[in-house]
Amino acid sequence: MITCPNCNHKNRDGFLFCDNCGYSITDAVAGQATIPTRRVPSDPDDSSAKATWGSARFRQGSSVILHIHEVADPVTVEPAQRIIFGRSDTSSTYLPDVDFSPYGALEKGVSRQHAALEINEDTLMLLDVGSSNGTFLNGQRLLPNQPRVLRDGDEVRLGKLITHIYFK
Repeated sequence: MITCPNCNHKNRDGFLFCDNCGYSITDAVAGQATIPTRRVPSDPDDSSAKATWGSARFRQGSSVILHIHEVADPVTVEPAQRIIFGRSDTSSTYLPDVDFSPYGALEKGVSRQHAALEINEDTLMLLDVGSSNGTFLNGQRLLPNQPRVLRDGDEVRLGKLITHIYFK
């Protein structure tokens, strides 16, 4: 068992991130020096998301509807082979496919290139692309570059920005 130095949760051997708080156990255990990243404080209620068990089938011609927490109007995204979620920045010329800047992305810890949606036959896959504050699917932190199946109605959290994803 590996004890997380951040929250003292006991994790099984081989875990890279704490199962409770998402803290990188490998950095703490190995004592590796890393470049500090701006972290957003953790809230115990953030892990309360429940799986909705909606359909994983994404039909051809469908759209992705993002219902961003505390935003009245949903955002519609037309499917592409790969869609990058992130935020724009005045110090960079990079623009993500879906820009969360108008929704407080910087304050909520969204990286410039945070996560990606990929179409795999008739399924949408979500993956974290090495973000600083993590991508969470229904409360579970994703490992970087490890795709997970996305279902209709799932909660996706980018840092502290919460959105529910629907297929239409």
